[in-house]
Amino acid sequence: MEAQEYIESGILELYVYGLLTEKENLEIAELAKNNKDVDQEIIAIEKAIVALSSSFAPFHSVENFEKIKARLELKHGKVVELKPTSNWTQYVGWAAAVLLLLGFGYQTLELTKSKQAISTVGSEKNKIQREYAFLDQQNKQTEKNLSIVRDIKNTGVTLGGQAVSPTSFAKVYWNKQTKTTYIDAAGLPTPPKGMVYQVWSLKLSPVLTPTSIGLLDNFEGNSQKIFAVSQTDSAEAFGITLEPAGGSPTPTMEQLYTLGKV
Repeated sequence: MEAQEYIESGILELYVYGLLTEKENLEIAELAKNNKDVDQEIIAIEKAIVALSSSFAPFHSVENFEKIKARLELKHGKVVELKPTSNWTQYVGWAAAVLLLLGFGYQTLELTKSKQAISTVGSEKNKIQREYAFLDQQNKQTEKNLSIVRDIKNTGVTLGGQAVSPTSFAKVYWNKQTKTTYIDAAGLPTPPKGMVYQVWSLKLSPVLTPTSIGLLDNFEGNSQKIFAVSQTDSAEAFGITLEPAGGSPTPTMEQLYTLGKV
């Protein structure tokens, strides 16, 4: 907490009233030693308390006392010894001052608690808003992915695992009319650091001709593992290889993970 936050929070008043824990007292004392503004604020609070307490206590100036003494000597011819008398208003004044200070300290403590509660509620509200926004985004992405899978205009092409990774699999959703292409890569393992999956559309005849249609970037960050790639004009098969980050101009056949015919 910054020095100005300490001053505005009301905790310095609690420090002066002795309402903090020992640990908090040591923390404030150390801060006052190293920060002039905090030290001056504590002194100002102490002076205000002394001034407030004094305003409830009776006070007689030296001049008034001498006048009273002179009058007594003229009347009796000698100094009259005054016996102390009970002044109930004095005690009432002091009691009122103490009650007022305790009440002010209690109010300051409650105000500090209220500020902390408001801060906590605000933090919880922000957290809930962030979580709602995330879930809303996830829900929209799920709805989009379901529409891709359910679209009867999409041709589904299953890609089976190859020698380098027999258990791998993937699926291509290709709309031949709009040429949009999506890859469901949930069956692929997470690529090693510095590597990326690259998707190829293939013509099988008269010679094998691969064309790169995109990279499966941010593989770990895509929780549903459905990726949009470039539009595909024509293809007789699709394959996915593992390539260095940034992709390769031609597929590395030794790293062919999945392959499937249309």
